[in-house]
Amino acid sequence: MIAPGLADLIQAAQAGDKEACGQLVENNAGLIWSVVRRYTHRGVDSEDLYQLGCLGFLKAVQGFDTSYGTQFSTYAVPKIAGEIRRFLRDDGMVKVGRGMKEQALVIYRARNQLTEQLGREPVLSELAEATGLTPEDIAAADLAAASVASLQAESGETGLQLEGILGSESPEEGMVERVALRTAIEHLPERERKLIFLRYYKGLTQDKTAKILGISQVQVSRLEKKSIQFLRWELT
Repeated sequence: MIAPGLADLIQAAQAGDKEACGQLVENNAGLIWSVVRRYTHRGVDSEDLYQLGCLGFLKAVQGFDTSYGTQFSTYAVPKIAGEIRRFLRDDGMVKVGRGMKEQALVIYRARNQLTEQLGREPVLSELAEATGLTPEDIAAADLAAASVASLQAESGETGLQLEGILGSESPEEGMVERVALRTAIEHLPERERKLIFLRYYKGLTQDKTAKILGISQVQVSRLEKKSIQFLRWELT
């Protein structure tokens, strides 16, 4: 539930009160900087990124429904990040990485579908036919995906929670990471979402997860690895 004082400030800002807008930005500077730090080292000055983050934050203020019951920070983080990403994309800073990411997602989905249809991992030529990509493109995308290490998820059978694996230097950064992770999980197919929930939030073994989902333990292992790879892409 949103705090009454915060709700009053947001409503005042939505009504055009510039002082309320300034107070909200000042009060949430730590949150904005926590998102900004995820996009540093991209060739853009951090102060410029902060200004973009403030713009996204103010858009979140204008679009937030104080009667809905959602935490404002949960609503604001994707708005702040989206404004920064939009600038980086449009300014040409991440065009290559974005294209590679899109290819990786196409390959991820095709590999999932073919594995279910064939009952085994598809070979490179089958993936190429299904995606319309060349074998070289697929190999490059897979290599890029394998090198991403923003989300450490070597759970084995320990039942570690994904949120507990995410590192942070401050409470604000921890919250940003958790919101980003939950948003990424929502983009997974329904079965993969259930798998991640059972494995990492309920702490079940692969064997128990397989019985609940009605699939084999081998399939659980494969789907888990692919889901983690997908989440790594979403969090970078």
